[in-house]
Amino acid sequence: MSLFEKVKGTKFEQTSAMLAQGEAQGTMMYYALARLAKEQGLPDVAEALIEAANQEANHAGFFATLVGKYPQDFWMMVRGLMAAETSGEITVKRLADKFRADGLTEAADEMEIFAKQEGGHGALLKKILEKYKPELLNDEGKTIYVCACCGYEYVGDLDDEPEDYVCPVCGQPKKVFKQKA
Repeated sequence: MSLFEKVKGTKFEQTSAMLAQGEAQGTMMYYALARLAKEQGLPDVAEALIEAANQEANHAGFFATLVGKYPQDFWMMVRGLMAAETSGEITVKRLADKFRADGLTEAADEMEIFAKQEGGHGALLKKILEKYKPELLNDEGKTIYVCACCGYEYVGDLDDEPEDYVCPVCGQPKKVFKQKA
């Protein structure tokens, strides 16, 4: 049994949407607190906070599924995420270079690791698509819009989306998308 959109149009929709957002924020908060605990020499506290963050992330996904925040047919989104993660490697690396130039070497070192991880996510998603939906990797004849903020690629006619459409990755409005050349 799928929980997709189970609360859509019900008295629970708004609360579930707020919980999805709150749990996502909680994920970020717990990971930040874990980093601070680790920096302060409290590895056991950091470990407990990381576990809480992982649980919060799971909760966020649960509530997002209940309200149908992301499409049940998720393959086009995976394709768009592949592009965002791949471009994220370049974006984060450039930012790391700027940090390094300003003397923030320790932060830049870690950001370079993150950049490689972003590229790894893109490669992982590409492998998944090659295995399950290789036809989605063929761009021939398709109209593609790219989010100028994060690199997410929307395939299709963006005008078919409502005016309040936002990038599913970074939340930017559809007006920041540019047609891919």
